[in-house]
Amino acid sequence: MLTKKQHELLLFIHGHLQKNGVSPSFDEMKDALTLKSKSGIHRLITGLEERGFIRRLPHRARAVEVMRLPNDIDAGTAHVTTGHATASARAPQAPHPGFDPKVIRGGFSSSIPGAQAANDSEALQLPLYGRIAAGTPIEALRDYSNYVDVPAALMGTGEHYALEVDGDSMIDAGILDGDTVVIERCESAENGAIVVALIDNEEATLKRLRRKGGAIALEPANKAYETRIFPPERVTIQGRLVGLLRRY
Repeated sequence: MLTKKQHELLLFIHGHLQKNGVSPSFDEMKDALTLKSKSGIHRLITGLEERGFIRRLPHRARAVEVMRLPNDIDAGTAHVTTGHATASARAPQAPHPGFDPKVIRGGFSSSIPGAQAANDSEALQLPLYGRIAAGTPIEALRDYSNYVDVPAALMGTGEHYALEVDGDSMIDAGILDGDTVVIERCESAENGAIVVALIDNEEATLKRLRRKGGAIALEPANKAYETRIFPPERVTIQGRLVGLLRRY
């Protein structure tokens, strides 16, 4: 069963394909559904793909194929009106031979932007942005094509994302090279929290936050590295650590 927004997006995509021969851009989808960010579209697309309504075509930008429409849509011509767009949709072609859709069973929390239910064991899918390394802002790391399953118990409310750790500067805090950290997006954090900090709008790093007088110290958890101290205007907090995943 689809949510209202999934239903609207599916019909909008299908109508756009019928009219233009190509799937709409994420900006067009966002505007059509009156969403504030494209992360919501990525979440809806993932949900539709998991349920077998659409599939993303490999090696082609913004290429989405509609596999089927909901049972409550007439087999002839269907019309859908969203916030800013009206599209018509006709019955889709039969699924490709061998197509085996994954089905999500049970409920899931939709209160966490950027996260999609993955299975019955209370797991959520978070966007995996990439390896956090010096010289790379988090904004540049964003890649919604990769996701990681994360236990819902690791997260509360709010928006979350995942990063791969690059380096050993936090090993004494139990964070090893290659670990996946779960980050809650925020613009401030308590003293002593491990945060994703952006320095001079160009260098992202995972360090412990210390406020000393009018300065901000980014403290490693490895004696081989030095604490770096900056004036507040040079440091932007982009999230705080709330969980960690490790493969053995």
